[in-house]
Amino acid sequence: MPDNDRINIYIDGSNLYHALRSFAGRTDVDFRKFAAKLVGSRRLVRVYYYNAPVDQDKVPDTYRSQQQFFQALRNTDYFEVVLGRLIYRNWPNEHPYEKGIDIKIATDMLVHGHRGNYDVAILVTGDTDFADAIQAVKDLGLHVEVALPSLGGSQKLREVADRVVAIDGTFLSDCWR
Repeated sequence: MPDNDRINIYIDGSNLYHALRSFAGRTDVDFRKFAAKLVGSRRLVRVYYYNAPVDQDKVPDTYRSQQQFFQALRNTDYFEVVLGRLIYRNWPNEHPYEKGIDIKIATDMLVHGHRGNYDVAILVTGDTDFADAIQAVKDLGLHVEVALPSLGGSQKLREVADRVVAIDGTFLSDCWR
């Protein structure tokens, strides 16, 4: 890839968090270093981090630490935090689930691509649901790289991406806080 490529990074925060907890046993990524490593010598335009805030009344300690984390990301140059929502059904017997995150990511990738805001999108996720959105961005004449935060990773994402980056222990070795 040319060094003058403009890069947007789209991070599926919950997907990355759970994958890191599962395969690395830790989640304390330095996102500035992480983004720099994904971009390499190319030019970072912006990083979009997507997640959903927990309910302050249901889990106040988690809420406070999550808000501090979101604020730290907002204070990082060229980072944007985009929030969806969590749906609580039958709490506390069932875990909440995210609503609106995947569509926000897909829409942003397409809108920013259509506007010519980047040359290469890097999508950090292991969620196969993004395959069609990746293809749509490629159909605009842009490149899409997928950073798979898991040991095996999605075969469908591997097939549709222009390039795959394995987010594993080796990649993350110098990205921890």
